[in-house]
Amino acid sequence: MNEGAPIVKFMGLYFNLTNILMITVASVIVVIIAMISTRKLAMKPTGMQNFLEWVMDFVKSIINSMMDWQDGGRFHILGITLILYIFVSNMLGLPFLITVNGTEWWRSPTSDPTVALTLAVMVVALSHFYGVKLKGAKGYGKGFFEPLPFLFPLKIIEEFANTLTLGLRLFGNIYAGELLLSLLITGLAKVNALGFISAVPLTFVWLGFSMFVSTIQAYIFTMLTMVYMSHKVSNDH
Repeated sequence: MNEGAPIVKFMGLYFNLTNILMITVASVIVVIIAMISTRKLAMKPTGMQNFLEWVMDFVKSIINSMMDWQDGGRFHILGITLILYIFVSNMLGLPFLITVNGTEWWRSPTSDPTVALTLAVMVVALSHFYGVKLKGAKGYGKGFFEPLPFLFPLKIIEEFANTLTLGLRLFGNIYAGELLLSLLITGLAKVNALGFISAVPLTFVWLGFSMFVSTIQAYIFTMLTMVYMSHKVSNDH
């Protein structure tokens, strides 16, 4: 995770330079996708505009399956941003990993638990914020004591469990995929010609499977985000 990562100390805080680099790269790529997709808007979308509109419709369908659009429409942009950012982040480390003198400089940011858990904390914190904003502090607080007051401790535990599972699920899948892929690639350099030929197809199969898992994880994270939001803002939950 942080083994081999460049760490610097600034004002008493420690910063992982690889995480900062990869988070910035993922953010820039998402911004570029948005800019290219909206540069020349047309009534009949083509190319990147068509792709972005498909993503918008896909996220809208996720929200509509969780809550009324009147409640969930405000989370549309959040969902689009999350699914694009996590998808891009998951994919960054799959083509290659860059290590210089034992220091990792290029990998998927979501393969680090700090990044994955930070995204999870952000989502859960936003769900509480909107719960208080839309229901009021008193009305929102009552939800923790319903239907039975003695369930309050369990609901607090549930909030921590939701945060951990949301972040660790993303981290675990991406980290495991990159780890095995790096082991396969490293092994290719150490085998004979026959072993190399037999291992190459396995490497490409695992690469394709990792891309599939990365896509699914972006969907699952966005979907669970909308589940948590619906539980906090919808009156029927």
